[in-house]
Amino acid sequence: MKKNRFLFENLDVYKKSLEITEEIFSVTINFSSKHFSIANQLNRAVLSVPLNIAEGCGRKTKKDIKNFYIISRGSVFESIAIIEICFRLNLINNKLYNKWRGDFEKISKMISGLINRYSKTDK
Repeated sequence: MKKNRFLFENLDVYKKSLEITEEIFSVTINFSSKHFSIANQLNRAVLSVPLNIAEGCGRKTKKDIKNFYIISRGSVFESIAIIEICFRLNLINNKLYNKWRGDFEKISKMISGLINRYSKTDK
């Protein structure tokens, strides 16, 4: 079993965001070349979620930490918009669309909890 050396590796939201990132990458690799731009945009948006969580944990001030969590949540919202487009273009089916929306909803709530925790300590 791998021992986590960094704080962010212990966060459930980080772990969950890695899971959906891996899942989305495995699906978008099968998009046709004419849908490369949407696959690329979705991959970049979803990848931004765990990366900003990790980077936020590496910051020293509460304001900086919170800012990276806000960016991460924004990437969740961007991902939701892109999967909506993917669904409308029939690039993903209803089952996958609903699963990803549910996963992103959970991740968004978890990130909001982190943001709220750092908002209370701003004063």
